[in-house]
Amino acid sequence: MHSQLEVIKLDFVTYTSSKWKEHSELIAAIVSGLFIVAGWSLQQSSEQASAALFIMAFAIGGFAKAKEGIEETIAERTLNVELLMIFAAVGSALIGHWMEGAILIFIFSLSGALETYTMNKSHREISALMKLQPEEAVLIENGGERIIPVSELIKGDLILVKPGERIPADGFLYNGRTTVDQSALTGESIPAEKKETEEMFAGTVNLTGSVTIQVSKKNEQTLFSKIIQMVQSAQSEKSPSQLFIEKFENVYVKAVLAGTGIMMIAPHYLFGWSWDETFYRAMVLMVVASPCALVASIMPATLAAISNGAKSGLLFKGGVHLERLARTSVIAFDKTGTLTKGNPAVTDLVLREDVQQPEFLSAVLSIESRSNHPLAKAISKYAMQFDDAAPSPVNVVEQSGMGVFAEWNGQTYYIGKEDFAGGTEAERFAGGAADRFSAEGKTAVFVRDEKGVAGVFALKDTLRNETKSAIRSFREKGIVTVMLTGDSEHTAKAISMDAGLDSYRATCMPEDKVNEIKKLKSNGITIMIGDGINDAPALAAADIGVAMGEGSDAALETADIVLMKNNLEKLSEAIILSRKMNRIIKQNIIFSMTVIALLICSNFLQFLSLPLGVIGHEGSTILVIANGLRLLRSS
Repeated sequence: MHSQLEVIKLDFVTYTSSKWKEHSELIAAIVSGLFIVAGWSLQQSSEQASAALFIMAFAIGGFAKAKEGIEETIAERTLNVELLMIFAAVGSALIGHWMEGAILIFIFSLSGALETYTMNKSHREISALMKLQPEEAVLIENGGERIIPVSELIKGDLILVKPGERIPADGFLYNGRTTVDQSALTGESIPAEKKETEEMFAGTVNLTGSVTIQVSKKNEQTLFSKIIQMVQSAQSEKSPSQLFIEKFENVYVKAVLAGTGIMMIAPHYLFGWSWDETFYRAMVLMVVASPCALVASIMPATLAAISNGAKSGLLFKGGVHLERLARTSVIAFDKTGTLTKGNPAVTDLVLREDVQQPEFLSAVLSIESRSNHPLAKAISKYAMQFDDAAPSPVNVVEQSGMGVFAEWNGQTYYIGKEDFAGGTEAERFAGGAADRFSAEGKTAVFVRDEKGVAGVFALKDTLRNETKSAIRSFREKGIVTVMLTGDSEHTAKAISMDAGLDSYRATCMPEDKVNEIKKLKSNGITIMIGDGINDAPALAAADIGVAMGEGSDAALETADIVLMKNNLEKLSEAIILSRKMNRIIKQNIIFSMTVIALLICSNFLQFLSLPLGVIGHEGSTILVIANGLRLLRSS
């Protein structure tokens, strides 16, 4: 079995081969066109030389498509468009229309080169990522350093990364401080400041300091490798529309061949056409009724949209998810880490009248900075804005689930819950501040000194900067927004109102979220977006699961779409991209079917010549591919 790195290298070989195919098809089409021009110029002076040049145009322009069509027919035992076009070109030559048949081959090979270009363009995002993967790392062991292949790194290894180098593996900053360019993964142009214990990602660039990183994942498990896997999966998985067209193609090609056979005979007896005219019209029918444009209506547009999304930090795990996104009716959100930043922050501070804020915050900072509790960290961060040089406390004692007490500057302080830091006095402090904070979805942390309750902090997990605007954009699109959270009723209500959601469900366990998703699905296509392990079951239960890029591995693995920039507004962009893609696909299908119908009718009424039929049919194919290519542009 190949390792992930070997699979990536194999994919690169496939991509390189595809690039050669694109160039060879384009070269063959151009050379074929030159032979056609040369043959046309000699038609009057030498018919034999002209015919020989047209035959060369046939052979050069049509070889690849004929080979592809025959191999596919043998392998899958189905007729295909490639074979149909070869039949039509040969039929044109049999009735003396060598130049028309050669032009058909030329335009068909040109449209094939254009379609291959579209596929290769969508693969370039992977190719660009693969170039960012370092192949070697500097391992620190036994006080020394040695260079080893990245594939040999294991969890716990310490590696050295110097300024300007790419980080070879996912891990945590073990020693040092630096600035990291993470644009390769998130698309974010502003470098991120990193300090000890913060997460580092493979493929990003260490800009400033020389740092030591402790490896946290094997090479094939890194976020970098997962991104490549996701994009590869998205490009190989076909949407429902594409699968339908492929099934339809087989039936349609058989119908065209059957219709051509009937056309060779029936008009002679029914309408008195000459045998020459009957056979000529049959060949024109084979050309104009071929579903080339219809077949090319979907795949180029889908691949272009996936490529566009990848450039802006939207990873789709398949065209099916991108296609369905446009019909979204409901979006269900997890709260912590999705709608909110995932870290509590101090929103209010109320002090006893005789308490001086500087001394109070110095005491709190000195004590809380010794704790790893999330609330303690948030309070320390707040206090640090006013005093970052407090004396150390003595005899710090932490009581799990309650708070801490310690001696500072000759006084004993208690910091924590209402019962721990004041009891009834805390309950009544500042006119019942604790109840007011609770009603607002905030958590109260009390501080008591030797005189009694000295103050109370209110903390809240604040909304992401973009949450309100994102929710507003969803509602403008007619999408219902719902929050599913395990938090209390008070907290859920406060966050829901602040964010502008349509509704919420509080105190949800993972199984409750799944049940709620099942209910919401009765209203239409339902998205679930989350970031934690507890969100994975709901992500799987939803029609479309969306994970935040900084979320847990379980969420990333389960989700159908990943927002690498951790920005909810990107989901709104994804919906716009999906709607634009579906609109272009509909345009292509309607246009191609209309052109086919008009050409068939014109041929039956004997208005259409073979050259015009070739131009109309193949021109429509090039137009629908070009229309799909518009999605490569960033919106």
